[in-house]
Amino acid sequence: MSANPNECSSEEWAARVELAACYRVFVDMGWTELIYNHITLRVPDDPGHFLINPFGLHYSEVCASNLVKIDTQGRVIGRSRHGVNPAGFVIHSAIHAGIPDAHCVAHTHTTAGMAVACTRGGLSMTNFYATNLAGRVSYHEFEGVTTQLDEGPRLVEHFGDTKAMILRSHGLIAHGRTVAEAFVWLWTLNRACEIQVAAASTGDALLEIPPSIYSDASRAGIQFGLEASQMVFDAMRRRIDRRDPGYRY
Repeated sequence: MSANPNECSSEEWAARVELAACYRVFVDMGWTELIYNHITLRVPDDPGHFLINPFGLHYSEVCASNLVKIDTQGRVIGRSRHGVNPAGFVIHSAIHAGIPDAHCVAHTHTTAGMAVACTRGGLSMTNFYATNLAGRVSYHEFEGVTTQLDEGPRLVEHFGDTKAMILRSHGLIAHGRTVAEAFVWLWTLNRACEIQVAAASTGDALLEIPPSIYSDASRAGIQFGLEASQMVFDAMRRRIDRRDPGYRY
């Protein structure tokens, strides 16, 4: 079975449509990993429950009706013909439970993100996008495949007051008060990683930007505001609407 607008609140259905759009935006960005990884969202009028992609479907197959509602333990709530990947939700559940404003959590294994996550130095202050993230990116050491619940508190502690994190040897993750905010934080971090990897491939020494410069850039960061984030995400969503509005159903 699948959800439909007559079986859930208008708030939940709107959340389902927006989250499904985000999955399609990730496809558009090339941020997919076969049937793996997740973007999760709290159900707005039922904050103890979350929406997650059905395990076994590619992001391009995710739509509002087949998103699965789960609790903090990853158990399916209500009717669904699909299951979820409980191991994949361990990271997300810890962040949702431990960070009150983490309404949306998005995790990727992009090539550039993983490449920087595998370096000792991590993100370098050598490009425009990185400077916007100065002092705003946290790190979490690799502890193996994330299946142990006791890793959750350490993950939340390492996030601190940041919204974007590099999971060492693993990938990137971001959270936000909205889907749009989480997307923009993740996009900015991934873009900084892409440029860093591309610049390093030239074999030339990277230009380190002085702290006096990048601290000002980080304080500006207007793209991270809720209004600007929403405008960015809405623009990406309109691209999807023109090609494949089927995610809405």
